Amino acid sequence: MSQAAPQTEPMCDDNEHVSPKIVNRNPRNLEQMAIAVKDRGWGDTWPSRHYYHRLVFSRSQHHVTAQVFAAGVDQPVVSCSTQEWAVKRELASTRCVSACQAVGAVLAQRCREAGLQRVSFRALPWEFRSQAVQKFWTAMKEGGITLNEPRRRYA
Repeated sequence: MSQAAPQTEPMCDDNEHVSPKIVNRNPRNLEQMAIAVKDRGWGDTWPSRHYYHRLVFSRSQHHVTAQVFAAGVDQPVVSCSTQEWAVKRELASTRCVSACQAVGAVLAQRCREAGLQRVSFRALPWEFRSQAVQKFWTAMKEGGITLNEPRRRYA
């Protein structure tokens, strides 16, 4: 008859010890995996609150402004405007189509530097038809920003 060799407990020194407690060092990790909780809000609320980061594009009588807001926060995370001297000095007009395109390009760069790759952008249909909004949208896309967020995965 064959006998099985006695099993010995493997030796483990302090360098190989795995802690049972896991600390998430990246607070946006769940957002990037699309499993973080999104605030749904009410069904008839406009604009919808179903986002992690929302892009707000506005044109006033004299300036163009774009801001990115995080969910539940009143202060913008990233913003760009033609009121900033660095943007204003490169433009002939602070309200024209090229100003919208320049604001889109600068905001896309700032979003990438802040680590934002996806933002939610929902323009009203009659506003989206304007050439200025479409140039802004194109500049953001060319800058490497995806203008919709992934659907939430329920794990």
